[in-house]
Amino acid sequence: MRIIGGQWKRTKLPVADAPGLRPTPDRVRETLFNWLGQDLEGWRCLDAYAGSGALGFEAASRGADAVVLVERDQRLAHGLRAVQQRLKAETVRIEAADALAWMARCAPESFELVFIDPPFDANVFEPALKAAARLVVPDGFIYLEADRAFDDASLGPGLRLHRHGKAGAVHYHLIQRGVPG
Repeated sequence: MRIIGGQWKRTKLPVADAPGLRPTPDRVRETLFNWLGQDLEGWRCLDAYAGSGALGFEAASRGADAVVLVERDQRLAHGLRAVQQRLKAETVRIEAADALAWMARCAPESFELVFIDPPFDANVFEPALKAAARLVVPDGFIYLEADRAFDDASLGPGLRLHRHGKAGAVHYHLIQRGVPG
């Protein structure tokens, strides 16, 4: 797996063999960052189920001011720290924690973009969306990978589906938080 754009373009990322780990394919990441725009300068991003770190490191490579990668598996978190050090990624912070618990402690409206790509068998899509909705700024985005399609009715209050795609069995969604009032 490689970073596909930005300052670390073509940099290889190691992918551990871990249950439930499905790194976001290059084609899907390319589509996502075409939707978002190539330059994330000034953005704060959260990769809530970091795994390989592909989404978070891609955001940092494209200029995000701050990227937090949350991963509860200690072995995977250690691997993320090794990549962070190798890239000298000063804007990236690794948190070894459960994503839902970490998001519950985080201040509201802390991020312009939250990535949610949990193991499908964890069945945490709805609670993760609810937690991310609190963390993202108005007009900010949530990226969700799931085993099924979500629509506006299934997203919860204040969220709307901005874009959706499908690659194999994976549905990927770019969701936008509305402006209150």
